[in-house]
Amino acid sequence: MTTIAIDGAEAPHSVITLNRHDRRAFIGGSDARIIMGDDQDALMRLWQEKRGEIAPQDLSRNLLVQLGLATEALNRSWYQAATGQAITDIQKRVRHPVHGWMAATLDGIVAPTGAVFEAKFMLPWDFTEEAAAEKHMAQLQHNMWVVAARSAVLSIITGGGKWVEITVHADPLYQHLLLTAEKKFWRCVQSGEPPLLFGIETPRPRLAAVKVVDMSASNLWAECAAIYLRTRGAHAEHELAKAELKKLLPEDAKEAFGHGVRAKRSKAGAVSFDPVEMEAIHAPGQ
Repeated sequence: MTTIAIDGAEAPHSVITLNRHDRRAFIGGSDARIIMGDDQDALMRLWQEKRGEIAPQDLSRNLLVQLGLATEALNRSWYQAATGQAITDIQKRVRHPVHGWMAATLDGIVAPTGAVFEAKFMLPWDFTEEAAAEKHMAQLQHNMWVVAARSAVLSIITGGGKWVEITVHADPLYQHLLLTAEKKFWRCVQSGEPPLLFGIETPRPRLAAVKVVDMSASNLWAECAAIYLRTRGAHAEHELAKAELKKLLPEDAKEAFGHGVRAKRSKAGAVSFDPVEMEAIHAPGQ
């Protein structure tokens, strides 16, 4: 038995000797995406595949899948050259030490950090890093859970000739929900009960802010920018006046007014200001 040493792992993870194309014996990362998704037909098909009722889909004529396979080695070498970090444990299938029905076929492990490495090919139209991370979130969180990794790296080559690196961190809450959903699905596989969608919302990816973006084409940005520039001076003057008024308010004053402005001190000591009409201040009963 071969073991794979992973930073942060709680136990060694054995490499499965099953045929790599036999998906019936475990739930893998790509299965997690379907289980956590919103396509009932895809979920039912996966359930039937796991039960051996239908054959797995033939993806040999799926161009996107084949492009991903064809560019995987290029993707890996590009990442290593761009980052200087080596990728190990390429195409190793690892089983969870406790849940034997959970497994992950790794594109690799980033050697210095122990992060899960995932190589993807995506089309350039409407591509965003946020959408890419959200699309693959279940697979990444599943694989991180299997090998007890704290982070994962998405290395993406787009059809537009662009390479993108995205780091995704382990999300304990989402992983708990993921494990719950996968357990229920696996029980359905064993019992023969058809599964239902679990309706779990994908967490918003936490991406590092590293991009510089030109917003000149946005009309809304232009409108808000004009308002910001027009009111910037007045806002600064307004804030300065508030600060000076607070200094002038006596320490033992609960309320003060004058020249159309009323200041009130809360029980917690916070001071707020409101414009008032002088007639209202001096009205009978005040």
